[in-house]
Amino acid sequence: MVNNTTLSARPLATVLDAPLVAMMGLAISTSVSAEQVTVFAAASLNNVLTEVAQQYQTQYPNDQIRLSFASSSTLARQIAQGAPAQVFISSDLNWMSQLQRQQRIEVSSRTNLLGNRLVLIAPASQARALSLQPNAAWATGYRGRLCMGAPDSGVPAGLYAQQALTSLDLWPRLKSRVVGTEDVRGALAFVERAECDLGVVYQTDANISPRVKIVATFPASSHAPIVYPAALISKPSQSARRFLSYLQSPAAGQVFVRHGFVFLPK
Repeated sequence: MVNNTTLSARPLATVLDAPLVAMMGLAISTSVSAEQVTVFAAASLNNVLTEVAQQYQTQYPNDQIRLSFASSSTLARQIAQGAPAQVFISSDLNWMSQLQRQQRIEVSSRTNLLGNRLVLIAPASQARALSLQPNAAWATGYRGRLCMGAPDSGVPAGLYAQQALTSLDLWPRLKSRVVGTEDVRGALAFVERAECDLGVVYQTDANISPRVKIVATFPASSHAPIVYPAALISKPSQSARRFLSYLQSPAAGQVFVRHGFVFLPK
């Protein structure tokens, strides 16, 4: 399910007298009309991208940023089918590359925006440190639920998780205990409610919830690098170009880093 957030343009505060308005006519309405930019973004960006968009709109109040969050796999499929997005931010490289092969993105705009880390979490009240070494003893006979993005549906967080667990020789022991979710925030929610004993999410997801604790961090070598590419969808507006450029600015970078992301633009 896609979560839509609309950040509306601020109203024009200046009061003009009637004769002047009549003289300026269309020029006034054109200068203040809001241009909507629809941004499709990975679910793990919900909190931070909402903050960045709000910050952006203090500088560009006539741009209306509409944020839609879901699994990158879901959003990429929607874009491929013609969904009217102008900016796409994926949580892995493959879904962006697929859209590139389908000529759905403006290739020259594509950039690697962010990095992240993969962690194992538990409900805060049940948390105890666990080892993520190959053949870790705790995984033998594990009878709890392990929540993670559904890898069979192409959810990036689930694909990273399956890759990491396989690399550590833990997947054969744990795959029967997996509860697949539609995106990484779904896995976080299950663990928050203690409906899953463990979950695999990004570090930034774990950071936003006091109801979970990180019990282990996956070795970076156990999975492909977690990279968030961003790009314009074909035929974007000038406002969309401006917003993507802003996402790569130092001002946006400070927000991303504060939320725990690795900011990749130099």
